[in-house]
Amino acid sequence: MARDRFAPDFDPDCGDSALSSVRHDIVIGRWQGLRDLLRSTGRDLTARGHRVRLLAQACAGSSTVESWLAAEPHSADALVLRAATETARAFHLAIAAGRGVPIEQHRIDGAVLACLAAAEAGPDDPTPWISLISVARLYPCGVRRRELARWWDELHRRDPYSTEGHLQVLHYYSARWHGSHGLMYDFARDAAGVAPPGCALPVLVQYARVEEFRHSLEGATGRVPSVGLSQHWNNDGAVGDVRRTWDRWIIGRQDDTVAPGELRDVNHLAHAACAAGVADVAAPLLGILGRRATSTPWSYTGDPAQQIVRWRKEWGVRD
Repeated sequence: MARDRFAPDFDPDCGDSALSSVRHDIVIGRWQGLRDLLRSTGRDLTARGHRVRLLAQACAGSSTVESWLAAEPHSADALVLRAATETARAFHLAIAAGRGVPIEQHRIDGAVLACLAAAEAGPDDPTPWISLISVARLYPCGVRRRELARWWDELHRRDPYSTEGHLQVLHYYSARWHGSHGLMYDFARDAAGVAPPGCALPVLVQYARVEEFRHSLEGATGRVPSVGLSQHWNNDGAVGDVRRTWDRWIIGRQDDTVAPGELRDVNHLAHAACAAGVADVAAPLLGILGRRATSTPWSYTGDPAQQIVRWRKEWGVRD
C-alpha cells in the first residue's frame, strides 16, 4: 500500500486531547469539564497558560464560564478563566471595529477588573497577570509605564521564564502597538540573554521578527515591498538570531518532546530557520515537529501547509 502523502496537522489545541474533549462541554454549556481540566493541570504553568488561553477563546462566544462562576463564585480557576475570557472578548471587539478604532473603555476596564479579581483569588498564579498585560494593549495610549512595570513585576515574581508572559510584553512594546522595533528587539534580546539553557525565551527574537514583518507589510499595502522587506528573513542578523536561539534553547533541552504549550514556539523557530536558509537547524526542527504544526507564523508568508511541505522536501525531511 502506498504511503500517505505528508500533510501537516493544524490541530487548534496543538495535540492537547484533554483540552479538545473539554471543548465539547463548552458547546453544550457544561462547565464541570473546565473545572476538572484546570484542576488536573496543577502547577504545570506552560500547560496551564496554554489551556487557559485556548479555553478563553472558546468561551468568548458563550456563557459557560459565567455559569461556572454562578455555581462556584469563589473558585480561583473560574475567576482566572473569566479574566482571560473577558480579555479575549475585548480583543474580538477590537478586531471587529478595525485597526485604530478604539472600543468602549468600559469593556477594557471590565477585563482589567476581572484580571485583578482573579489575581486576588489566586495569589500565586501568574496567569491573570498575563491576561492583564495583554489587555493593556487595547487602551489607545497604553497604560502608565509605572503601572505596566508593576504588573510585569508581579508576573515575573510568579513565573520568571513565562514565554507567554514575555510575549505579551513584546507585543505591547512593538511598533504595531505602543512601542517601536528597537524597544521590542531590546526586550526580546534582554530576555534571551538571561534565560537558562533549555528555556524557550530566546525564541522571542523570532516572534519579534514576525512582528516587524507584519508591521512592514501593513505599511507596504498598495506598494511594492521594499528591498529590506524582501531580505527580512535571510539577512545576516536573522541568520545569526536563528543559530543563537537553536543553541540556547533547543540544544539545551532535555529531550525532543514538544508539549502542546510549546508547539507554537517551535513553529516560530522552524519557520525562521527555513526562511533564513539554515538547513542544519530547519531540518531537525521539522523532524521534531513531524505532522504537528501551527498556522502562525507560516500564514504570514503564504499558505502554511504548502510551505511546510515544500521546506520538508527542500531539506530532505522524512516521516
